[in-house]
Amino acid sequence: MPLNEKEKLNRLEDLKTKLFSKGFQSKIERHEGFAHHKKKDVPDHWNKEAVDKVDSVEKFYMKTSMFKKFFIFSVSFLVLAVGFAFYTYFYGGNTVSNNNIDIAILGNTFTAGGEELPLQIEITNKNNAVLELADLVVEYPKGTTDLSGDTQHIRESLGSIQAGVIHTENVKITLFGEQGSIQPIKITLEYRVEGSNAIFVKEKDFQVSISSAPINLSVDAPTEASPNQEVTLKVKAILNATKIASKMMLKVDYPVGFQYETASPAPSLGNNVWNLGDLAPGSETNISITGKMVDVFDGEEKTFHILSGSQSDKDKTMIGVIFNSLGHMITIKKPFIEAQLWINGVYQREYATDSKTPIQGEIRWVNNLPTKINDLTITAKITGNAVNRKAIDARNGFYNSSLDSIIWDKNSDKDFSEVNPGDGGSVSFSLPSLPIFSGASGLLPDPIISIDVSISGKQSLEGNALQELTNSESKVVRIISDLGLSAKALYYSGPFTNTGPMPPKTEQETTYTIVWTLSNTANSISKAKIVSSLPPWVRFVGSIFPITEDVAYNPSTKEIVWNIGGIPKGTGITSTDREVSFQVGFLPSLSQVGTTPVLVNDAVLTGHDDFANVEVRVNKASLNIRLSNDSSFTAGSERVTQ
Repeated sequence: MPLNEKEKLNRLEDLKTKLFSKGFQSKIERHEGFAHHKKKDVPDHWNKEAVDKVDSVEKFYMKTSMFKKFFIFSVSFLVLAVGFAFYTYFYGGNTVSNNNIDIAILGNTFTAGGEELPLQIEITNKNNAVLELADLVVEYPKGTTDLSGDTQHIRESLGSIQAGVIHTENVKITLFGEQGSIQPIKITLEYRVEGSNAIFVKEKDFQVSISSAPINLSVDAPTEASPNQEVTLKVKAILNATKIASKMMLKVDYPVGFQYETASPAPSLGNNVWNLGDLAPGSETNISITGKMVDVFDGEEKTFHILSGSQSDKDKTMIGVIFNSLGHMITIKKPFIEAQLWINGVYQREYATDSKTPIQGEIRWVNNLPTKINDLTITAKITGNAVNRKAIDARNGFYNSSLDSIIWDKNSDKDFSEVNPGDGGSVSFSLPSLPIFSGASGLLPDPIISIDVSISGKQSLEGNALQELTNSESKVVRIISDLGLSAKALYYSGPFTNTGPMPPKTEQETTYTIVWTLSNTANSISKAKIVSSLPPWVRFVGSIFPITEDVAYNPSTKEIVWNIGGIPKGTGITSTDREVSFQVGFLPSLSQVGTTPVLVNDAVLTGHDDFANVEVRVNKASLNIRLSNDSSFTAGSERVTQ
């Protein structure tokens, strides 16, 4: 029968009590025909198959999760991209990009120098916004091949360039430069955009080749020349531009060995620069330059560089823009008859010697032709303010004082009547220079001797015709200035008051005054100085007179240096001399009793003769305690006493 509620509660309480009691045991009854629970063998570790099965399940779920994340990310990115495009289209239409601005240049890529070059410039605005306050700037060089130097500028105001509009501007420029040069042109668009004060820039480059130079240059000159031969260059410049070229200049760079003599018209600057001024179209300028090829040798190639262009704005003496240039090469070849002048055994164009050394001249000549030369004549013309005309020794030649020349010909040497191919020889002469102190003012200014040698002969041609052959050579002898140095030791006189016993006594100091005096004759001397030193028993007291002179003493080396600087010509002769005085102290030792010890060692005066362009040197012997230049000095005081 069914249980009432109370009975049900009682039975539940009984089961609960049994279940939680310590002595409760569960009883499992087995009945036939029912499935029984079998005991499972549980392993104490995971086998590999089980692990792989678990991993495969986990990877599946991981892959599924990554796919979900990637899918979500892709959908989000798509939504953002669509949103950005929507915003740009409806709200970002005023954005301006340089990439949406195109500059196209229509015009020839070559032009003649000095001619107008028309250019059409098209500016396309592909932006959705207006380009405001637009300016077009065209920059091009005046003539050089880069924009870092002098440049020309054209600026055109374009106003506003509407969106989607192509603006066209026409400009004309004139380019200069050498034929074949490449001239760069830079096109710049400057603009602003609405709501911004910034200036934006778009640039475009364009290059133009110069097909012909605006000025033609030509030169008429020999292609071969002999050493010491006179050479004339005739330079012609013609302006072939259609416009006036202003401030034109022409410059000739001479090769090493070319000795400039004269030019017509005369150069405007130095000996190689001409200001041509403003040249009209078709105008022609001619310049003739004459000189000699000196100190050159057979087979050498000498090149003259001729340049023409406009004057530099920065340096009025330079060509700022080169319109054209030209080179002319001259090959040096042996002359048909050659004469070389040697001075005191030296072969050079300029020679320097002192006034006391006689000048020995030797002229070595040779016939370089494969044929005979008749009536050979050699002439040496000797001029200059230092020539002692009364003492010239012509040796076998004849000195003609009215012509200031020594002449050697067949009258003085019968072998000169006929000279065979390859034959040669020499003639010689000598002369002393005048004393430098012999001019009208007492001194010879810039004493110099010039010797011009010429050689001539006659070559027989077919039909009894004769060809006159000539060659020449010039040398300059500069006389070195007589630079003088006097040195003296004083005790009783001089700018200082000396102390100590006289004659000097052992172990008692005696002071002396040393005086150096300079003299100079004909030429100015630069970078002059005197170097000397003191012996171990002498000290430098330090007193110097005058105090303005630069006298330095090195106590470690005991060296004394007088830095003189420049010595004008005539110093100590036609003008006041220059001297310096300083004081030294001498402390004698017992080992020096009865001797005459040195106070100052040898002095050496060096400098540079600016006219003769040589270094000069004067040695002065040491000074001892024998004061021969002191008027109050008495004999017997020159030895150390005890």
